[in-house]
Amino acid sequence: MSTVISAFEAVMLVCFGVSWPVSVVKSYRARTTKGKSILFLLAIWIGYVFGLAGKILLAVETGSIPYVLFIYAFNLIVVSLDLILYFRNLRLDKKAAGNGVKE
Repeated sequence: MSTVISAFEAVMLVCFGVSWPVSVVKSYRARTTKGKSILFLLAIWIGYVFGLAGKILLAVETGSIPYVLFIYAFNLIVVSLDLILYFRNLRLDKKAAGNGVKE
């Protein structure tokens, strides 16, 4: 049963993992924070940190690395990129507002 649960978890993570690179590309191209929620991004980031920590603890306990650990790590990296872009875009928004540019 544990293998089935891991498979379901992996599918869920892969589905989320497909979405995040799309979000990163949109954030990069948009060059604005409009339509983004920092609280949402942070909640997702924290969720992946704890999910990854749980899988690392499981690996230490069992002596084997669960394959979903790598999916958690990938998703955490991509969400981190989206967070970095959020702060870049926030800076660009402030700069544009300071120049009197309307968006």
